[in-house]
Amino acid sequence: MRTEVRVSSQVEGFVKSLAPEPRRALRQGIKALAQDSGDIRILEGKLAGWCRLRVGGYRVLFKETSESGVRVVNCVFAQRRSVVYEMFAELLADELAG
Repeated sequence: MRTEVRVSSQVEGFVKSLAPEPRRALRQGIKALAQDSGDIRILEGKLAGWCRLRVGGYRVLFKETSESGVRVVNCVFAQRRSVVYEMFAELLADELAG
């Protein structure tokens, strides 16, 4: 099955704001999602249904779907490990409320 990796503007902007070495590592990690490789974990609790990619001290949150026989990996949020889950949970809550 063909895989397409889509990156949101938030993820793109965050990656561009980093120093060259972490930027390169995150880009490689995101590209590797197409082959199901990397430190990937399925999230639980409030973020059930989402997955995370760990690249050093950074996390990329994504969700897999299927469209017309194509596996789609939607990378929607990236941030430092210390704040990523709380910030994303708040964004999801705001989106559901608003």
